[in-house]
Amino acid sequence: MRSSRITHDCQPTSLISYWIGRLVLTLLGWKVEGEIPPGGKFLLIGAPHTSNWDFPVGIAVTYLLRVRITWVGKHTLFQWPHGGIMRWLGGVGVDRSNPAGVAEQLAQQLQAADRMVLAITPDGTRGRREYWKSGFYRIARAAGVPLLCGSLDFSSKTARVGLCFMPTGNIPADMERIRDFYADVSGASPENHTPIRLREELENPLPRQDRAR
Repeated sequence: MRSSRITHDCQPTSLISYWIGRLVLTLLGWKVEGEIPPGGKFLLIGAPHTSNWDFPVGIAVTYLLRVRITWVGKHTLFQWPHGGIMRWLGGVGVDRSNPAGVAEQLAQQLQAADRMVLAITPDGTRGRREYWKSGFYRIARAAGVPLLCGSLDFSSKTARVGLCFMPTGNIPADMERIRDFYADVSGASPENHTPIRLREELENPLPRQDRAR
């Protein structure tokens, strides 16, 4: 298991949190691969999201990496009696009835922050959907921050942080890179996997020769 040394420029978690994360992952048999790249601000994609187990394992991974994240959840998660704990863990409650307004607010917060890792699960829910929600992409573009991909592969019990890039505005090409990263990742409940695609890709599909590369 990796050391407690901080290897990134983001807001760090405490040493106590590191040992909690390390203990949880050791007991559950998980390993962590990859590092947080240079830079203090990212939009972290957490995928696939298919089970309630994603949350405790994911939080433990961030503790081990010693990086504090801000994550987004539906507002009902932040009601009494557990709302205070959720906020302490870095959660921000949002009302999803106005997704465009939420994305704009999050982009402004991310842009204004000196250091911030905003974690979003584009699946949107633990159940299967037809498309990923595109808010993560729009937020990163508006805030001018890189996308950082993180995965939880339950088949091998491996958490991985890897692909990091600035979204270009070419949605199909950028999504191809993301699909490649998650190609071999299996969530806790594979039957709940949402295909890694955005509705916006239908509007401007990637040329056939580029898909074959």
